[in-house]
Amino acid sequence: MNDMIQESAVSRFLRYVRIDTQSKEDAGRFPSTEGQIGFAKQLAQELQALGAEDAAYDEQSGCVYAHIPASEGVSGRTVGFISHLDTSPEASGRDVEPRLVEIYDGGRIILNEEQGITLDPEIYPEMLRYTGQTLIVTDGTTLLGADDKAGVAEIMTMAQTLLSPGAPPHCRVAIAFTPDEEIGGGIAKFDLERFGADYAYTVDGGAIGELEYECFNAASARIMVKGVGIHTGEAKGRMKNASRIALEFDSMLPAGERPELTEGYEGFFHLECMTGTVESAESEYLIRDHDREKFEAKKQLMRDIADTLCQKYGEGAVNVEIKDTYRNMREKIYPENMFIVERARSCMKALGIEPEIQPIRGGTDGANLSWRGLPCPNLCAGGHNFHGRYEYCCAESVEKIAELLTALTAETI
Repeated sequence: MNDMIQESAVSRFLRYVRIDTQSKEDAGRFPSTEGQIGFAKQLAQELQALGAEDAAYDEQSGCVYAHIPASEGVSGRTVGFISHLDTSPEASGRDVEPRLVEIYDGGRIILNEEQGITLDPEIYPEMLRYTGQTLIVTDGTTLLGADDKAGVAEIMTMAQTLLSPGAPPHCRVAIAFTPDEEIGGGIAKFDLERFGADYAYTVDGGAIGELEYECFNAASARIMVKGVGIHTGEAKGRMKNASRIALEFDSMLPAGERPELTEGYEGFFHLECMTGTVESAESEYLIRDHDREKFEAKKQLMRDIADTLCQKYGEGAVNVEIKDTYRNMREKIYPENMFIVERARSCMKALGIEPEIQPIRGGTDGANLSWRGLPCPNLCAGGHNFHGRYEYCCAESVEKIAELLTALTAETI
C-alpha cells in the first residue's frame, strides 16, 4: 500500500502526453521507438512506487506488467486492464503542448492563431456535448495523445486508488501497457500467462460511454501488376499499361464499398496507396467487414478480379497477396462471455454514464487477445479526433472513466 498524495487522472494525462512515444513503421526494431521504452520504464517505476506487485518492463514482449492483490477476504476472478504506450505516426507526437479550455462555451476554439488552426463545432459537432465542461486540446501543431495516454492515465489513477489506505474492496487486478498498437503487431509477444487475467478490458475507445465488443475482420491486400512497355509510337495492340490495369482493377471493386461511403456494420475496400509505371504497378488495400462470410467473399472477389484481368491481359499480369491481420472479437465474447460487457454496462449506469454499445469500425489489441483466449472488450478512454492536430478530450470524462475502472474491480464475477 502507498501513502502518496492521490494524483488526478487529468494531471497524469497532462504529464504523459508531453512524452514523445510516436511509433514508427518499418523501424526495424521492437518496440519501434525508444520513446515507448522510456515511457514503459517510467510507468513501471511509478507502479512500483505505488506498491503494485511485480511491476516491471519486460524487454521480450515490450510490455509493462503489474498486479494488484485482491482485498483481504475477496476471492474470484482476476480482471485486467490494458492500454497502449504509442501514439499514431500519422501526426507528430513531439513537443505536445496540451491546453485546458475551461467552461467550454460551445463555440470555436482557436488552437493556433498564427497558423489559423481552429477546432470548430460546425465540423466536429460532438464538441457540443461538453458545453460547460473542460476540454483539453493541442496547440494545433501536434496530435494530443489521448489515444491512448488517456487510457494509461485512467488505469494508473485506478491503481493508486486501489493501492491507497482505505481502498474499496476489490478483486485481483492485472495491468499491462503495450507497444506499437498503432502500427500493428505490438501485441504479438504479449505474455498471457504473465498477465494472468481471467478477462480484461482494453481502455482504448473514444467518447465516454463507448463500450465495444465487436470489431472488423481485417486483412491487407497487395495487388501487383506486370505490364509490357512499348514505344508509344508502336504501342497499338502491344502495350499493356500496368498503371491502367491497376486502375481497372480498382474500378471492378464495388463502388459503394469504400470507407467514405460506409458506416455501422458496412464493410469496405480501402485503397491506401498506388504506385506504378507502364511496366509495373502496385496497389495496397485494406479489406474490412464485421460479418465473416462477407469478409471472406471480399477477399475472394479480389482474387476473382485478378483472374479475370489475367485472362484479358495474359497469365501473371495481376497477382494478389492477401494477409489476415485480425478477426472480429465478437465471436469470442458473444454469447458465452457477455457477462463482461454486462458488467461494464451496469457500472456505467451506476456512475451516471450512458452506455453506448456499438461496433468498432477498426480493431483493438483486444481482438487479438480475445482470439488467444482472453475475452477483452474495449472501453472508452474519453478522446475524440484521434491521430491528428484536432484531437481533444474532456477532462471530466477522463476522471469519470478512472472511477469506472475502479468500479469494475469492486465485485467479483
